[in-house]
Amino acid sequence: MLGTAAGKATSPTAAGHLPRSDRGLVSRKIWLPKLLYDALPYFYLASGLAAFFATLYIAEWFWVLPHYLLFSIICFHLGIIVYRRRHRRSKQQLDGTD
Repeated sequence: MLGTAAGKATSPTAAGHLPRSDRGLVSRKIWLPKLLYDALPYFYLASGLAAFFATLYIAEWFWVLPHYLLFSIICFHLGIIVYRRRHRRSKQQLDGTD
């Protein structure tokens, strides 16, 4: 805890003295153009599908196959998560359960 001139303890977040390492990359806000923002889940799904078909196409590079398969699973997972989170908010607004 940090102290003030009055002797009261303040938290590092209230004082604005967070070290740079405590601000995670996930919690940092970024700006994307609307077109990229809307296309992001579809990009993830398309990348996952392309990586999955690459695993079916490659027959001789056995050390690459697990990496492609893992990448395709991660991309599918991210695409589904982003899509569901975006449509959950709009569905709640339509239902009136804010």
